[in-house]
Amino acid sequence: MIDILRDRRSIRKYKSKKIEDDKIDKLKEAVLRSPSSRGRNPWRFIFVDKPQLIDNLAYSKEHGSKFLVGAPLAVVVCGEHEKSDVWVEDCSIASIILQLTAQSLQLGSCWIQIRNRMHDPNTNSEDYVKELLKIPDKFRIESIIGIGYPDEEKSGIPQSALQFDKILTNYYEVKAGK
Repeated sequence: MIDILRDRRSIRKYKSKKIEDDKIDKLKEAVLRSPSSRGRNPWRFIFVDKPQLIDNLAYSKEHGSKFLVGAPLAVVVCGEHEKSDVWVEDCSIASIILQLTAQSLQLGSCWIQIRNRMHDPNTNSEDYVKELLKIPDKFRIESIIGIGYPDEEKSGIPQSALQFDKILTNYYEVKAGK
């Protein structure tokens, strides 16, 4: 697992190569194995592979989602907010498990934050996605995860660049000047 974390980077350029069905099945299994507070499983996952729908999802936000154009797969992560008061956390955990599983399958991925973002000055991103994909109002949209074969190379973050000063032991005691 640590090697997956060492190598994982946000990938925003994808080859036009279709993702094999067996890999998509593994991605589906992975999200369904995500932990959920009190086993409530408030999430739903919409696997979108229709190019026109993916291109439309690329315009769900004013900034930071256009890279989705041409991606072979987008997974919309939704949560039933009335079913669990921690739907955001459950959906966030599922989103990162999806990304780590994609990495383990030699696929690239990138998180697109939807909750609390705007599609345009008059429409929030959640409402745009809900209308586009016919998602019932009882669900909130946490994220969209773009997935595909990487068409860019990024090195993992070197260990020397990690912010070890953010790690404290036992108590929050910070050395002077930090």
